[in-house]
Amino acid sequence: MTPEQAILAATALHAGFQLVVTIVVYPALADVPADRWATAHDAHSRRILYVVVLVYAAVAGACLWVLSSGPRSPATLVAVAGSAVAAATTALVAAPLHGRLGREGRSASLVKRLLLADRVRLAATIVAGVAALLA
Repeated sequence: MTPEQAILAATALHAGFQLVVTIVVYPALADVPADRWATAHDAHSRRILYVVVLVYAAVAGACLWVLSSGPRSPATLVAVAGSAVAAATTALVAAPLHGRLGREGRSASLVKRLLLADRVRLAATIVAGVAALLA
């Protein structure tokens, strides 16, 4: 396997995961009423953590391999950048929002911000995947 094949596989995995989160998981979570929020959000957070760790580890590993293996095409670097945007959005926006939603309970404004951050992640993973495909 080459670094380009690894980044393609990792970005495809990430985009597929993100599509499921954006289309299925977060809309279902957003529909949970306030009186059931704590239980549903805690269960979501526990269950999704394992998948998030696996997906982001695969993406990080592929990105590090690409970056450490010499000069790469602009498309490959765009794939890395898109993956970095998705990871940064998760770490700096979505994870803290989940923390607040877990501590403070359901808030329409926090859920709205979470859904927006999720769309940013989806766009970034799609850009990364298309760029990796073009590379």
